[in-house]
Amino acid sequence: MNIGEIAKRAGVSRSTVSYALSGKRPVSEDTRRKIQRVIDDLGYQPNASARALANGRTNTIGLVFPPAGNHYTGMQLDFIGSVTEAAADHDYDVLLSPSGMDSDRSFQRLLGERRVDGAILMEMRLQDDRLDHLTEVGFPSVAIGRTANPQGSWWVGLDHTALAAACVHHLADLGHRRVAFVNRPEPLLRAGYESAHRGLDGFTKAAAERGLTVRTYCCGDDAASGQACLEQILHDDPATTALVTLNEAALGGIYRGLAQAGRQVPHDFSVTGVVAGRWAETVTPQLTAADVPAEQMGRLAVELLVERLNHPAAPARHHLLAPPISLRASTAPPGPGPTGAAHDLGAPAHP
Repeated sequence: MNIGEIAKRAGVSRSTVSYALSGKRPVSEDTRRKIQRVIDDLGYQPNASARALANGRTNTIGLVFPPAGNHYTGMQLDFIGSVTEAAADHDYDVLLSPSGMDSDRSFQRLLGERRVDGAILMEMRLQDDRLDHLTEVGFPSVAIGRTANPQGSWWVGLDHTALAAACVHHLADLGHRRVAFVNRPEPLLRAGYESAHRGLDGFTKAAAERGLTVRTYCCGDDAASGQACLEQILHDDPATTALVTLNEAALGGIYRGLAQAGRQVPHDFSVTGVVAGRWAETVTPQLTAADVPAEQMGRLAVELLVERLNHPAAPARHHLLAPPISLRASTAPPGPGPTGAAHDLGAPAHP
């Protein structure tokens, strides 16, 4: 079914049907209703490419995220799902582009061929050439995350600095004095991933403020790496009684490593961190955590992009979220070690 057949059945010209669909020129209400009745009877759906030519919109959003390597983490999938669902509520489709930098061919096709009306960027880095390029060419975009200097850009962010610090203060208030930090993988830290750097900064400053003895670790995004990291933590400083993590993908391995070491959570060892709520609730005992509101962040990012598309001259806006820590069952005051003797909190850390 095409515009010509609709025009024939409605008794109007092809151009009148086109104007009624695109809104480019006024059409009388009677004529519009007549055309709409034919469309409803025929179940006509405008071709997306033709519609884009007619009104300059593809009604498609690009979701740009770096390649994931072997797999995507649960949190990454949560963000992808939330953006897709929110876009559908605004009658937008989503085109995924696994691009790591502005020189990637996928990224360049997204822009050069105008396949999308705007883009949402995930997995932001403190210095992000993708955002720099989009800003330079004037392409509408919104970031989930923020660069080192986010002024003048549109973004939705999580305050990893404040959240990691809140986890430290929670553990210190319980009486923990030797605490480890489990971050994202080292390549991501080297690449300047915003969450990894800001989380580390918040942890380090809060630990210094509370006078804690700490060690920091990078950890792969999988359970086996989590277990290996936990084993390294206890090897480096057996008197460690708690940890803070940003790495939800390693969480199952961390718990497994603690169990194999004879450390019972939370009686012998407390675990907390910045993790999506539904993942914090999959471990036993459930994780005390600052719950990442992935669904809310994805929805806010889509809403900002739609606002930017509809109002190109609007000043840049952003949302910085800092959800409270959800107290569950994985943290408690430090107790006796696995052998029943109290940890020597005054002992120096193992080199």
